[in-house]
Amino acid sequence: MKYVPRIALFLAIPALLFLLPWWTLIGATTEGPLFWFGSAAFLAGFACLPASMFLGHGPRQSDAASIVGDTLLGVMWVVFSWSVIGNIVGLGLALGGVDDPTRSRIVAIGVLAIAAALTVWGVIEARRVPRVRTLDIAIRGLGPALDGLRMVVITDTHYAALDRLRWSEKVVDVVNAQQPDIACHAGDLADGSVAKRHPQVDPLGKIEAPLGRFYITGNHEYFGDAPGWIDHMTSIGWQPLHNQHETITRGDDRLVLAGIDDPTGVGLPGHGPDLPAALAGADPDAPVVLLAHQPRQVAEAAAAGVALQISGHTHGGQIWPFHYLVRLEQPVVAGLSRHGDTQLYTSRGTGFWGPQLRVFAPSEITVLVLRSA
Repeated sequence: MKYVPRIALFLAIPALLFLLPWWTLIGATTEGPLFWFGSAAFLAGFACLPASMFLGHGPRQSDAASIVGDTLLGVMWVVFSWSVIGNIVGLGLALGGVDDPTRSRIVAIGVLAIAAALTVWGVIEARRVPRVRTLDIAIRGLGPALDGLRMVVITDTHYAALDRLRWSEKVVDVVNAQQPDIACHAGDLADGSVAKRHPQVDPLGKIEAPLGRFYITGNHEYFGDAPGWIDHMTSIGWQPLHNQHETITRGDDRLVLAGIDDPTGVGLPGHGPDLPAALAGADPDAPVVLLAHQPRQVAEAAAAGVALQISGHTHGGQIWPFHYLVRLEQPVVAGLSRHGDTQLYTSRGTGFWGPQLRVFAPSEITVLVLRSA
C-alpha cells in the first residue's frame, strides 16, 4: 500500500500531459472516425510513456525504452505547454466573438504547427555542438600573475542511451581550441554505469589544460555509480575534487580551486558535500573558486567567503517553460549572479538529460576568464 501514492503520481503526470493536448487537438475539433483514431493514438501514448520510462530508468535500464520514453516526454511537454497557451488564446477569441468550431480549429492548427516546429528545432539545438560563451569575471584578491587565467567549463554532459561518441569528440576539439589553462567538469557526467557509458566519456581524456583538469560529481552520478565514475575520470587524467581543493600557482600568486560533492551523495558513505573539508588547509589569503553542481549550494559558499562558485544542474530549464519550475528549487537558472560577496556562474549545460530537446535554453561550453579585481 505504501507504493500507491507513488504509482498514482507516476500515472497522474502522463495523464495531465496527454489530456489537455487531446482536448485541444482532438476532443474539441474532430468527430467521427478522426475523433476515434486520434483518441486511440493519445491513449496509446498515455500507456506508452510510463511503461517506457519505467523500463528505461527502472531496474531493467533498457536503452531502447529510455530513448522512446524520454523523447515522448519531451514532445508531450512541448505540446502540453502550447496547448495551455492555445486555450488562453481561444478564450480571447471567444471574448472577441469568434464562435466554435472555427475558434477551436484555429487554436488546434496553431498549437500543432508551433509544437511541431519547436520540436524539430529543439532536437537540432540539443544535438548540436554547443556554442562557446566567453565571460570575464573579476575575482577579488586575484594576483596579477593569474590575471587572464582561462577556465573552460563543461557540465551536464549526461552521456546516456543515445550514443554521442562523435559529439563528445567534437566537444573536446572545441574545448581545446579555447586554449584553457584549467578545464572543469561540474557534474552530471553520465547516466548509467561506467561499463555502458565509458566509450562516450573517454574522449574527455584528450582535453588539454596545462594547470589541470578537474571534475566533481552531480546528482546523476549518485543515481548510478559515483565511486566508479570518480575512479574512471582519474584513469583518463582528470582530478576529482571529492570535497577537496588544489592550489593553482603562477609566479608568486595563488588561487584555490575547490570542489564539493552533490547533496544527493549524502546517502552514500563517505559522500555528500563538505565545504569545510574541501577548504581545510587552504591558503586563507588566496581567493577561492568552488565547483558545486547545484546553484543552491551558493548559500554555504557565500558564508565561507568563496569568491566564485561554478555550477550547472539547471540546464537553463532545457525545454521552455520548464525553467519556471526549476526556479522554484534553485536561486538561479542560468548566467552570472551575485550572492553577497560571492559570485555564482550557472551554466546551461553542455549536453541534455532525457528528452533530446532544447527549446529556448541553448547548451554552452563556457570560457571564464578570471580578472584581477
